[in-house]
Formats: sequence, structure tokens, C-alpha cells
Amino acid sequence: MRGLRPLVTAAGLLAAWELLVRLAGLPRYILPGPLAVAQRMLRDGDLLLQHGLTTLLEILLGLVLGTLLGVLAAAALAAFRPLRRWLEPVLVASQAIPVFALAPLLVLWFGYGLASKVAMALLIIFFPVTAAFFEGLRRTDPAWLELARVMDARPLRILLELRVPAALPALAGGLRVAAAVAPIGAVIGEWVGASRGLGFLMLHANARLQVDLVFAALVLLAAMAIALWAAVDRLTARLVYWQRETLTPTSHGERP
Repeated sequence: MRGLRPLVTAAGLLAAWELLVRLAGLPRYILPGPLAVAQRMLRDGDLLLQHGLTTLLEILLGLVLGTLLGVLAAAALAAFRPLRRWLEPVLVASQAIPVFALAPLLVLWFGYGLASKVAMALLIIFFPVTAAFFEGLRRTDPAWLELARVMDARPLRILLELRVPAALPALAGGLRVAAAVAPIGAVIGEWVGASRGLGFLMLHANARLQVDLVFAALVLLAAMAIALWAAVDRLTARLVYWQRETLTPTSHGERP
């Protein structure tokens, strides 16, 4: 039943969408129905796949590099207090800069190829990973830290063997957020300047009033984002296997 509910919900929304288009008599260049979008996806499947693979590569590279840099930055902030005083305000202030303002600069610096799109995805992913992991490192049980100091443990060993394992649940939450927002950076970069990718395809299709192709690219992008989030969710669940989900009913015979 759990897997059936999303399908029923999706089918209901698609039926309502198709009904709205037919009753309102909206032209295809304003709002195509789901049947028109599905026909476009079948007709231009090869084109969508070609551009989709480019965007997927940008997203995956940005996610991996952003996660690595975020983890290293959070560990450095936790390990070195003087560094924290200097860099923590900079990290927070950097989030006040709109990503749209940075995209043209990244294209100017790194060119119209893959590098600028990966850099944009990296920038969007970096902060949620850094903030979540750093918060987890800060919230380590003080009793464990005191016991480690009594046993004369070195700071690096305390970081690696106490703080990092204790911060993994927080890191898992940050990775889930990063997986959800990763496609945004790649698509924004493609909008500013690219020769391939779903963002590039949507931009040119919109200029030609091929709105059904725009929706087809959006559907593929949404499917990629959902699949990526599900994969990261499954991976992080294995990473923090000792942390049980408390929102799942487990008593009094309740069923989800």
C-alpha cells in the first residue's frame, strides 16, 4: 500500500491537469497537457537523454566535490578555534549572495563547459553540508569528550573517533538537503551559458514556444532529482544504521 499511494496521487494530479487543459481550451504553447508532454518525451527521447546525461554528470560531480569540501571545511572549523572565528562569519555571509549573481562570473572564469556548471552545483551544495556537519560536530556529548580528555586522548583522535561518528546523523540530514538542491546549481549554470544540458534545452525550447518540450525536460529533471534523493537517503540510512526513524509507528498495532 505504501508504494501505491504516491502512484494514485500522481495519477490524480495528472488527470486534473489534463482536465483543466481540455476544459479551459488552453493552447499547447501556453500549457500542454500531460498527454502532449508524454508524446513529446517519446518523440524526442534521444534528445532528452543526451542532454539529461550531461546535466546528471554535472549534478553528480557537484554533489561529490561539494560534499568533500563541506566535510573538510566543517572538520577544520571544529578542530581549529582561531580558524572558526575567521571563517564562520564568511560562510554565513556568503549565503546572502544570490546564486544568479554568481553564475555569470563562474561562466566567465571557467568557461561554457562542464567546469562552470559543476562549480555552481558545488557552491549550492557546500553550505548545507558544511553547516549540518559542523553543527553535528559541535553537539557531541560532553560526557564523552570529558572521558576522552581524562584518558589523555589527543585532539585529532577525539575528532576522528568521537566527534565525527556522533556528527554522522547530522551529516546525513545535510546530504539529503544537498541532494534535493543539487540540480538547481547545474540548471542555473546551463541557463547562463552552455551548449548542452537540460537547462540549455529548456531555454531554447521556451524561445521557440515548444512548451511541451520544456515540460518534458522538467519531468526528466524531476525524476533525476527524486532518484538522486532516494539514493542518498538509502545510503545515509546505511551510514547511520544505529539511528532508528522515530516517526514510523511501531506500537499498538499501527500501520503506516
